[in-house]
Amino acid sequence: MKQLIKKVPRFLRTLPVLLVCAGTVLWGETLWAGGVRASGDQPTAGTSANPAAASAAGDNAHYPVTITNYSYAKEPVPMVFTQAPERVVAVYQNSIETLLALGLEDRIIAAAGLDHEVKPEFAAAFAKVAYLSEFTPSRERVIMLQPDFILSWYSLFNESRLGEVDYWHSRGTNTFIAANSGVLATSSLENEYQDILSIGTIFNVTEKAQVLVNEMRAEVERVAAYAQGSTQKRVLIMETQSNGLRIYGRNALGGDMAAKLGADVILESGVISAEALIDHNPDCIFMVYFGSSADKQTADAAVEQITGNPAYASLAAVKNARVFPIPLGEMYCSGIRTLDGIITLAKGMYPELYR
Repeated sequence: MKQLIKKVPRFLRTLPVLLVCAGTVLWGETLWAGGVRASGDQPTAGTSANPAAASAAGDNAHYPVTITNYSYAKEPVPMVFTQAPERVVAVYQNSIETLLALGLEDRIIAAAGLDHEVKPEFAAAFAKVAYLSEFTPSRERVIMLQPDFILSWYSLFNESRLGEVDYWHSRGTNTFIAANSGVLATSSLENEYQDILSIGTIFNVTEKAQVLVNEMRAEVERVAAYAQGSTQKRVLIMETQSNGLRIYGRNALGGDMAAKLGADVILESGVISAEALIDHNPDCIFMVYFGSSADKQTADAAVEQITGNPAYASLAAVKNARVFPIPLGEMYCSGIRTLDGIITLAKGMYPELYR
């Protein structure tokens, strides 16, 4: 019998951020947010927890398929899939939620690394998934799970953590690094779309993946069309750091999202001072924070960093009450939350469009 054990989510980062729009798993250990699978409940290697789903996903007309992803050295790596993966380890919010959105929860043998709870519409599906108490599982723990596929961020696939891509491939385990997690020099909306489509191809759920991407593209096109008849908003995206303000510029996902929505993204990524921010004087400010969209207290505290600081009183965004919160997970390696980020940014820049 599966037992439900609740645990407080663990957060990857806790410092607030500013998005400025100038515009060896031990199955006896504690698992959180889903049904704990006892060792006797585990499917054996090479079998599926859902035979019907395995049959559908293993359509001989679809496979083999080749997907190009990346190594830790940031080199392209082609991978051949002769069938849909059946024993998947997913680490970090976007990896887990993308699989859930595609109806693949029965393929996930372990998940880890949630910054906050999954989106409410996926709660029932996630209840079927074993969630590890270790935020970032070690290579040794994952080896014991015998996965045939691992999805995560670039930072996980190093020797001191999960291990290099080549190591897993030598064991017959394919890997997938999210494109916007640091493996590419430039992050973009297109990368998020392509990741979802690639996962859809790997699991033979291409139609579901295309529906998700089409919804995102449609909203971007709708907002961009409206923006053509509106005054262009000058946009900066930034995070507070001890040495200044880290800019998420035109070559970052957040900056690309804002630009695709018709904004003027002022800078490339880098670090600027508070004085430089005042000089740039953005039209509207999105304060990025680490948490979910439901975390109002954290969101309000992030907004207060700008509106409550007398040094920023001269900013047009402050004077015009155009300072808004946005979760980091909606504009950094955002997966299916990309649509949420698109809408959050668009509402800040063009609130009349959503009335």
